[in-house]
Amino acid sequence: MFKNHPKGLIPAALSNMGERFGYYIMNAVLVLFLCSKFGLKEETSAIVYSFFYAGIYVLSLVGGLIADKTQNYKSTIIWGLIVMTAGYVVLAFPIFATADNQTWLLTLTCFALFMIAFGNGLFKGNLQAIVGQLYDNPRYASQRDAGFQIFYVFINIGGVLAPFVAPLLRSWWLGENGLAYNASLPALCHEYLSLTDSMNEQNINNLYALITEVGGNASGDISAFCSKYLNVFNTGIHYSFIASVAAMLISLFIFLGTKKMLPTPSRKEKEGAVKYSAEEKAQMAKEIKQRMYALFAVLGIAIFFWFSFHQNGTSLSLFARDFVKTDSVSPEIWQALNPFYVIILTPFVMMFFSWLGRRGKEISTPRKIAIGMGLAGIAYLFLVIFSAVQGYPSADEFKALPAAPAAAMKTGPWVLFVLYFFLTVAELFISPLGLSFVSKVAPKHLQGLCQGLWLGATAVGNLLLWIGPLIYNACPIWVAWTVFLSVCAISMGVMFAMVKWLERVTR
Repeated sequence: MFKNHPKGLIPAALSNMGERFGYYIMNAVLVLFLCSKFGLKEETSAIVYSFFYAGIYVLSLVGGLIADKTQNYKSTIIWGLIVMTAGYVVLAFPIFATADNQTWLLTLTCFALFMIAFGNGLFKGNLQAIVGQLYDNPRYASQRDAGFQIFYVFINIGGVLAPFVAPLLRSWWLGENGLAYNASLPALCHEYLSLTDSMNEQNINNLYALITEVGGNASGDISAFCSKYLNVFNTGIHYSFIASVAAMLISLFIFLGTKKMLPTPSRKEKEGAVKYSAEEKAQMAKEIKQRMYALFAVLGIAIFFWFSFHQNGTSLSLFARDFVKTDSVSPEIWQALNPFYVIILTPFVMMFFSWLGRRGKEISTPRKIAIGMGLAGIAYLFLVIFSAVQGYPSADEFKALPAAPAAAMKTGPWVLFVLYFFLTVAELFISPLGLSFVSKVAPKHLQGLCQGLWLGATAVGNLLLWIGPLIYNACPIWVAWTVFLSVCAISMGVMFAMVKWLERVTR
């Protein structure tokens, strides 16, 4: 698996693990945290989530431009890790949100999210550009796709661990305060504190039942209990951001200790300076133009993949909380399925591609991306059929049901295992191979910018993430899954139509 790969690959991947750790904590908890911390509606939390994740990738363009301009990729990466760490430090402070401080506290939280996004922008695309530069050496060029798949496996180790951290710390802190975890209680507590006597009878009955269930006294001061529960509940989540700080510092030390093993583009360009004739320059300009057209074509497909895939942090996360039995497993923990599958399935995907190559039936990178869109469509086709057969209503209608009928309608976690299996295989056909494709077609002097463009396409997809929760809450949920199924199917068709052209350009 590691044969014929440059020595810098593993240190680069290990340096990325801290960023992945923080990313998956945020992916697992951010929407639910904003709801439980500030009492925001799910649609509003999803908008904040969308802008945060879009910011991560939009700012990668800025980070790419800075690195390309200065030709100092390594310093840009180091500063990215430092800025991200500072953002997580701000989030780690457990300040209780009240009506008096909510405005400035939410503003501070958004500022911390901006710091994380900006630091990520300095870090993410430039580290990926360095990995691509490792494979510019002709000795390793044929292993580029496999190298990015290995890189993807290692960085997802942090993603497997991260989703467990917030639920475990939250449950521990609730237990220390004589309370138990319940996913539905924070929303009811916020509703009671804002409405009190105006709260509808069904919700007030559900609130009293859950207070007793988690160890409170339903005949006591309900307002005091709600405030206490929200404070303790969210403090446990704040503690998980301390773990993110530690992970970032570990990544920083790993990168500082191993950066000599990674390429230094500025030195490489000085040594390799060559003078070209006018005809050679014209030919190079034409080739660069063709490559950039190919890049933007694939970026267009990537937008719709990430729009569908990153629902794992919005509508799919809400689905895990609302429609899946979470008595023994917190909904955030299901986010570990994706990186777990990445680690388990990547060797099999690599062996499959290698087997095809030995038989002379190697699949090109553009064709792999098209197949990946089809696999993502299968994941949503499964959800469409399942949700329609179960007769699931909109999430708002479902949450208004009495507790007993709602509990009876919930499904087992097997649905999430099937869903994330197909989504992860689709990701393995698209994300690491998309990075490989970008590094292959990008002009040498625009490596950081082009990796930033790939992440920028992800940003555009992320800006649309709020659409998922909006449909999920307003319509029978199979309608939301149908939207994503359609997006994946159309994208697959367009990608297959461009495959031959893209194969010609990337030869």
